[in-house]
Amino acid sequence: MIGRLRGTLLEKLAPEVLIECGGIGYEVTMPMTSIYALPELNEQAIIYTHFVVREDAQLLYGFANKIERRLFRLVIKVNGVGPKLGLAILSSMSADQFVSCVSHEDLTSIVKIPGVGKKTAERLLIEMRDRLKDWQVTTTTSAITDTLPIELHHENTFVTNAKGDATNALVSLGYTQQQADKAIRVVFKAESTSEDLIRDALKAML
Repeated sequence: MIGRLRGTLLEKLAPEVLIECGGIGYEVTMPMTSIYALPELNEQAIIYTHFVVREDAQLLYGFANKIERRLFRLVIKVNGVGPKLGLAILSSMSADQFVSCVSHEDLTSIVKIPGVGKKTAERLLIEMRDRLKDWQVTTTTSAITDTLPIELHHENTFVTNAKGDATNALVSLGYTQQQADKAIRVVFKAESTSEDLIRDALKAML
C-alpha cells in the first residue's frame, strides 16, 4: 500500500494534483482543505495517501496530514459512504468542523454537503458518534492559503480559466453544474484565482 508521497508538486487542478517522486508522477485526488495547505508548484510536498483498488481502477487519495486521512478512513466505513463522498465532506469542512458537527448533532450542516441526503446525514451522525467520541485533533486542518498560481498573460484568459477550473472542481466534488455556476457567480471577483473561487463558493454553500 502507498501510504505517503514526498516529492515535487508539478500540477494542481483541483481536486487532483500531480506529484513527482523518484521520476514517477503520481496523480492524487485530494479534498480542498488539503489542497489549500500544499506549497507552491515546483516545491517539495508531503502527501499522506489512501490507496483504493477496484476492478476497473486504482485510485490514490491524498491528505495534508494524518488527521485528515484518519477521518477519511473512518467516514468511508459508514454504510453508503464511499471515497467520493468522503472527499466531498472533507472539501466542504475541515476535520475539526466535521467532528464538531457530529458532536453537536448538526444535521443541517451535514445535509448541505453535496451528495449527502437527510438519511445519509443521519447515518453519519449516528455511526460517527461512537467512532469520534475519543477524537483529539492535534493538527490544525483548516489553514487556508493562496497556493495555486496560474501563469497567464492576459486578464480575460485568467478570468475564463479561473472560473472554469473552479466550476469543474465543484462539479467533481458532487455539486450540480447549476449549483456550481450559481455559487461561482456569487463569489466571483476579477482578481480571484480558481482556488479563491472554490474556497469562497464552498463557504457560501454551507
